[in-house]
Amino acid sequence: MNPSATSLYRTIWRWHFYAGLFVVPMVLILALTGAVYLFKPQVERWEERAFQNLPIAEAVSPDAQVRAALAAFPGGRLHSYRVPAQEGDAAMIHLALPDGMMRDVFVSPQGRVLGALDPEQRIMQVVHDIHGQLLLGKRGSWLVELAASWAIVMIVTGLILWWPRGRGLAGVIWPRLTRGHRVLWRDLHAVTGFWVSGLALVLLLTGLPWADVWGSAFKAVRAELGWVKGAQDWTIGGRAPDAADPHAEHDHAAMMAGMKGMDPGMNHAASDGSIPAMPGMQHVRLSRIVALARSEHLPFPVLVAPPGAPGRFGKGQGQDWVVRSDTQNRPQRVTIVYDAMTGKEKRRETFADSHPIDRVVGYGVAWHEGALFGAINQAIGVLTALMLVTLAVSGFVMWRRRKPADRLGAPPLPERSMLPRLVPAVVLLAAVLPLLALSLVGVIVLDRLVLPHLPRIGAWLGVRPAAG
Repeated sequence: MNPSATSLYRTIWRWHFYAGLFVVPMVLILALTGAVYLFKPQVERWEERAFQNLPIAEAVSPDAQVRAALAAFPGGRLHSYRVPAQEGDAAMIHLALPDGMMRDVFVSPQGRVLGALDPEQRIMQVVHDIHGQLLLGKRGSWLVELAASWAIVMIVTGLILWWPRGRGLAGVIWPRLTRGHRVLWRDLHAVTGFWVSGLALVLLLTGLPWADVWGSAFKAVRAELGWVKGAQDWTIGGRAPDAADPHAEHDHAAMMAGMKGMDPGMNHAASDGSIPAMPGMQHVRLSRIVALARSEHLPFPVLVAPPGAPGRFGKGQGQDWVVRSDTQNRPQRVTIVYDAMTGKEKRRETFADSHPIDRVVGYGVAWHEGALFGAINQAIGVLTALMLVTLAVSGFVMWRRRKPADRLGAPPLPERSMLPRLVPAVVLLAAVLPLLALSLVGVIVLDRLVLPHLPRIGAWLGVRPAAG
């Protein structure tokens, strides 16, 4: 290998090392929480097990179920009624309480309140918040996005380092198991990285529309190019694109904000079971809309929102009934609007009605959440997560085995600077991954201008000391 190629190889190796050092803890967190979130439907079904397979004799109407929920939580406001997944399941009634809290209230077919859950404390909501924001809000979203960006660098540089260069397939496609621990760990890391790289890149790229900086920039570009048709169906940085979907996208603050300015009686059940929108005007009853929703056989969960309730992303949805399938498999989502006075269908919105860009993102989100191909998608997601954990653990073990006691153990410095040759790649990254570009500038400034004048720290990090 000529000196120039050797220097380039060492430069890529150093970037891979530093990217891995930063990304490994985040990879473990994101892989494990992501693997759990793949099974959101199953976990939530288990979480609600006490409210399922109930007797159906003497069942009451959905209107009576809502009245029971509101009676159990005085001053509550109805946000949505979730149609039971199967006969014998309790209805889940989503209420906003006077103190600003939300409750998922479960009411039996006979109209008895069985219990209530705080949606912010539900298992999948906590996993979702760790995975997307590390429980740190907007700053956590930035850290996740930064880690995802550096993980892309780690994968790409890893593939370059893995490239066979005339070697056989052993240690490239499959690990060598009889060459000692050092070779085994190296092969385990390299081979796993090769096999997981494509799947990991898909996961990372499909997660970017949710990220705060990348998602906001993507939204601005879409608006500038006219690639917008209808409301955006995913959150940005844990928040809504304009304000977030209260129930499906877990932004309950936006949901409460959407209630402000509403008529106080707008979504309280009346004595006859109807939900009045305006004084002196009578709505079609909830029971009729629920019956229409059942006849559509929409994918679970199916939410029925009353006139005036905050709709998707906390916005007021007008004076009509809205039936919405909030399935994680976004291509199957459907929203139907019914006239509040007559119960007739006014309009229907399906995945096919959205902009092609939104459909591409929707397919990516459904894949990311393990919903696009059902159990097969979940199995591939779990396998990807396990390989990412293997990659992280094997990389850590390799580093600890060769790390000198007095240094970080970074790969040796290249003989000549390769920075000029990497400028095009940095410019491309700046356009595609803005947080990564910003962090790269910071790393380069630190590496070239600051650390050379801090000899002890620089020596520990493997940075060349300042000349003269």
